[in-house]
Amino acid sequence: MSPEGKRLSNIIILGFGFMFMFTAFQTCGNIEQTVIKSFNSSEFHGSGYTSMSIIYGVFSASNLIAPSVVTVIGPQLSMFFSGLLYSGYIAMFIHPYTWSFYTASVLVGIGAAVLWTAQGNVLAINSTDSTIGRNSGIFWALLQFSLFFGNLYIYCAWHGHVHITDKDRQTVFISLTIISLVGCFLFFLIRKPDPESSPVNSEVTESLLEPESIESSTSSSTPPGLCSQALDAFIKACKMFVSKEMLLLSVSIGYTGLELTFYSGVYGTCIGAMTRFGQDAKSLIGISGISIGIGEILGGGVFGLLNKNNRFGRNPVVLLGLITHYVAFYLIFLNIASDAPIAPEAGTDLESYISPSVGVALLCSFLLGLGDSCFNTQLLSIIGFLFRDNSAPAFAVFKFIQSIMAALAFYYSNYLLLHWQLLILVIAGFLGTVTFFVAEGVAQSSRRESDYDSI
Repeated sequence: MSPEGKRLSNIIILGFGFMFMFTAFQTCGNIEQTVIKSFNSSEFHGSGYTSMSIIYGVFSASNLIAPSVVTVIGPQLSMFFSGLLYSGYIAMFIHPYTWSFYTASVLVGIGAAVLWTAQGNVLAINSTDSTIGRNSGIFWALLQFSLFFGNLYIYCAWHGHVHITDKDRQTVFISLTIISLVGCFLFFLIRKPDPESSPVNSEVTESLLEPESIESSTSSSTPPGLCSQALDAFIKACKMFVSKEMLLLSVSIGYTGLELTFYSGVYGTCIGAMTRFGQDAKSLIGISGISIGIGEILGGGVFGLLNKNNRFGRNPVVLLGLITHYVAFYLIFLNIASDAPIAPEAGTDLESYISPSVGVALLCSFLLGLGDSCFNTQLLSIIGFLFRDNSAPAFAVFKFIQSIMAALAFYYSNYLLLHWQLLILVIAGFLGTVTFFVAEGVAQSSRRESDYDSI
């Protein structure tokens, strides 16, 4: 296989591994608040929103050490062991207890930081300037198939169920645990790209793909070498956090964290709480997730694959994402009752400004997914371009910012009515788009300088 073919194969395997893992985890996140409301036990007192807030809070803090872990044990093992923590979190729902629920939340937050840092590392070292957009699109589209398959399963399993029984819950979460483990083992199929043809210099590629070079791992100075690498990765991440480019991108990254919370946890809960959608309101959570997934897949394919060389730049795609989200937010404001995010298990009988429509609700799900893919594919692309030689710390900072905002959003989702949550998203989306435009100007200037130097 050619070097380029090997790198493309690695991206596809990476995408399939994440697709299986997040078929399980995103489906889990989408239904867990509804499941918890239906779970009657004196031994369990937990909140899905609180769990997700813990996950993303720990995720955020753990991103400071994630580059060091990836540097020491390599991205492949980092993704595998992190995946096991995800599987453990999902398996916990088979027989949930309050202590195991929140302990698993902490552990999966740590695993998430290492997982996504390693993912960004693998994406960057298997890409060039001309393929980073394509590879980001391929990865994102494969990842978002997880929303389609997992939620289709939920719809079929829960169709017509007003109340989720213990048997319903156990069957679903045993299946999701197995699916997650399949994704973990797929990471072992990823192969190291040839150093001489790698987009970055061979020294950087070697240090990123392997925990240590063969020579240093057999020498007596291995421990100091590992400590030095870990400290160096941590220092790079801290310096990168305050760089001009990353500060500009931090607002749009923060926005993706807020809207991630909304589409992955809050909106599905809102739909399930709308009694005016009838007896199928709970199963509509699955259809909503499928609609989000279709939007994500379409966005990843069109804006990643067709815009290989960034011929038109990244700004039009981000602007389209903002407009798409604004349309979705407005329709949700009109269609969903304001108390839906915090309604009890019995749901809410309230209406908003129009008669509640299932069709409008599912259209909004699609628009949320499409807009999210616009932002995320372009952020993956610009970060992979600007920080290619230091990809592990860069993607760690990316996930640090995104996850701390997601943690904040999951926390306030316990208390804020729907219209206040939408207002926060509208303001953050506008600010994030403006700062992305400025960062893209910096990236294009850097590209022109690079082209000039090569000439």
